[in-house]
Formats: sequence, structure tokens, C-alpha cells
Amino acid sequence: MKRALPILMLLLAPVANAQGMAERLNDYPTEARADYVFGCMAANGQDRITLRKCACSIDIIASILPYDGYVEAETVLSLQLGNGEQLSIFKTMPVATEAVANLRRAQAEAEMICF
Repeated sequence: MKRALPILMLLLAPVANAQGMAERLNDYPTEARADYVFGCMAANGQDRITLRKCACSIDIIASILPYDGYVEAETVLSLQLGNGEQLSIFKTMPVATEAVANLRRAQAEAEMICF
């Protein structure tokens, strides 16, 4: 029995890693994925091919960037659109610019792979 335990752990390790990856890929709610795809299709075309490319794109982004990071970057981007002194901090604050840069890198990789 003692020898069987290490062998069993070796056999189950890929399953545990796959589950961790699946959970990470699935931490984006359906509504967020659909919202991204709608926006992507509005910018790139309203056909079946574009639907596939946009769906691929959000899947790649989700595999790179956790959902919390995605929400943070989207929030910063929307705040950067505003005017006024109170919102100007979001254009220069290192944490905000890093969040947006992470999203931009994920989007760039998704575009290279999917489009």
C-alpha cells in the first residue's frame, strides 16, 4: 500500500493540474465573455468568422489574465475616459497603468493567435 500511494499521486497529478487550468480558464462569467465578444464583433464585423475570432480572443485573454485583473483593467480604462482632476490620477498611477498594460499584452497575444 505504501508503494501504491506515490504511484497514485503521479497518476493524479496531471488531472489536478488540468482542473486548476480549467478553473482558471473558467473564472470569467458568461456575461463578461459575451460582452467582450459583442464589443469585438462591433469593431471587427458581424459575421460567423468574426464571432469565432472574438470568442477565441476572450478565451486567450482569460487564459493569460485572471478575471479580477480583467475587471480592474476595464474599470481603469473607463475611469481614464473621464475628465477632471479626480479622475486624472488613473492615467498616471502605477497600479492603474500596470493593470491596463497587462490587459493590453493579453489582447495583443490574443490578436496574434486568433486574428
